[in-house]
Amino acid sequence: MKGKKNIIYLMLVLTVTLLITGCGKTAKLKDNTTAVSLKGDKISSNDFYNELKKDSIEKLINMIDHKLLDKKYPSDSEEESSINSQIENIKSYYKDSEDSYLAAIKSYFGVNSEEELKNVLSLEYKREKAVKDYVNKNITDAEIKKYYDENIYGDIKASHILISVKTDDKMSDDEKEKVKEKARKKAEKIIKELDEGKKFSDLAKKYSDDDANKDKGGDLGYFNKDEMDGSFWNAALALKKNEYTKEPVESSYGYHIILKTGEKEKKTLKGVKSSIKETLTTDKLSNDKTLYYKTLMSIREDNKVTFKDNDLKKQYNDYMDNLIKQANNSTNAQ
Repeated sequence: MKGKKNIIYLMLVLTVTLLITGCGKTAKLKDNTTAVSLKGDKISSNDFYNELKKDSIEKLINMIDHKLLDKKYPSDSEEESSINSQIENIKSYYKDSEDSYLAAIKSYFGVNSEEELKNVLSLEYKREKAVKDYVNKNITDAEIKKYYDENIYGDIKASHILISVKTDDKMSDDEKEKVKEKARKKAEKIIKELDEGKKFSDLAKKYSDDDANKDKGGDLGYFNKDEMDGSFWNAALALKKNEYTKEPVESSYGYHIILKTGEKEKKTLKGVKSSIKETLTTDKLSNDKTLYYKTLMSIREDNKVTFKDNDLKKQYNDYMDNLIKQANNSTNAQ
């Protein structure tokens, strides 16, 4: 029932907003009629409008975004699946109590039913799609080229010998350091054997702790940057073909001796441009939490959203400024 009342309320606010005059002023209705009469007094439509707008800015923003996004991003099975997944996740915390579930969505989302919650989640889904599309569209060719030059590589093929560092939480720091040093010295000994001319694949079969590939001479096949520990990737990248590392390479798994056996040409810029834009979009939104709200403001501005009432305009600016400040604090806290 309250959902219907909210809809009626929002429609009234929009209707009243469309009737007002006076750009850049405190808006007045063209026809300031009596909304309610009572003995010896009355409530005018202007009085009613001024009272309504005091706490209506979030609802008005939601109305605006529905107008802008509902047609551009019509609900589909993907949206429905996302919404249902979120609702099931919320429900998982309140399996034993429907009342607790309803109280929770009231507290966190300001809704009184699951249908109202779906409407809230639907709008947020559309906003996220709109923001991602907008940021993606505005990524420059210069940004794409820079990312391509600095982060796109051809696949590398390599073999390795892993000497793992076998420690546990019961060990003291000194004990852990001794185990680590022992593993490093073992790796250095293997490198000396390579320097003496022994075959890499034979040493991998004999010494490597990587059971997945030791019997293949340590062959890892082809891989790229995001598939390997950073130190391992950097060491392999720096090697020439058929060259092995002269010092043990430390990673989260232990110590490696790496033999580079092949390297492919990296893909063309045209071939990876789309995926680079997706990556840059994700990175931008992850690294700057304020960008989400700033982009929504830009989308509204691009669609010529203007407020004819100075009070509503101030409420909107204050509301968005507050969201941006909160997001900025979140970014700085990371």
